[in-house]
Amino acid sequence: MAVKKYKPVTPGQRGMTGYTFEEITKSEPERSLLVALRKKGGRNAYGRVTVRHQGGGNKRYLRVVDFKRDKHGIPAKVAAIEYDPNRTARLALLHYADGEKRYILAPLGLKVGDTVLSGPNAEIRPGNSLPIANIPVGTMVHNIEVREGKGGQLVRSAGAAAQLLAKEGDYAQVRMPSGEVRLIRQQCFATIGQVGNLDHSNVKLGKAGRKRHLGIRPTVRGSAMTPRDHPHGGGEGRQPIGKPGPRTPWGKPALGYKTRKNKQTDKYIVRRRSKTSR
Repeated sequence: MAVKKYKPVTPGQRGMTGYTFEEITKSEPERSLLVALRKKGGRNAYGRVTVRHQGGGNKRYLRVVDFKRDKHGIPAKVAAIEYDPNRTARLALLHYADGEKRYILAPLGLKVGDTVLSGPNAEIRPGNSLPIANIPVGTMVHNIEVREGKGGQLVRSAGAAAQLLAKEGDYAQVRMPSGEVRLIRQQCFATIGQVGNLDHSNVKLGKAGRKRHLGIRPTVRGSAMTPRDHPHGGGEGRQPIGKPGPRTPWGKPALGYKTRKNKQTDKYIVRRRSKTSR
């Protein structure tokens, strides 16, 4: 796909770019795969804001995406490539040979009319889902399971791809888009290819209103707040951050501070992510 520029008729359009949507083949979603999506505005069950800067935005329906790919051995034909407002990737609508319809993440190069398959005997082609044990070393994959049968949880955003580096025993080494190398069980499923919509990162929103359409509310600088609201706040006029360094609104170090606490899965990380891909 390509990125289009807007003629700057208004100041907000001067730096604005958008999608051409040339890969989209169907404008209306499959109604049988839609679920109502209730907005929470970043609030938990007690009504307290636990995720800041969320609220408003355009009304959406949730597309039920098949991350498990558990219809093994049944071929499916790609009926359409669709837009999904809830994620950066595009969706491919599959019509299975037994009549069922499902959505999957549309990988790069998948077109209408192609046939995809999941299972141990599937070919190494974009869109096919196989156990990692059946995938050759060096292959680019996405939608990777962490636990067998739970469904893909890793590498699902637009343009993302992981590479299968090595296999040893029950585990395989997979290099993530961040540069981190993880051990994943070879029985876990992964989908061949790279997630489509590569130009997503090149799109510039151009104006604040477009950010609000996405359901993202404004972010206020800490130095513009009061001392009771932020460690950077207060003082007459503009002040530097000070000696302890930049802090979060709750007083934690903001830059370079490691927040990972899941020691149970440390043993599955062979190499930490590279600093350049933070």
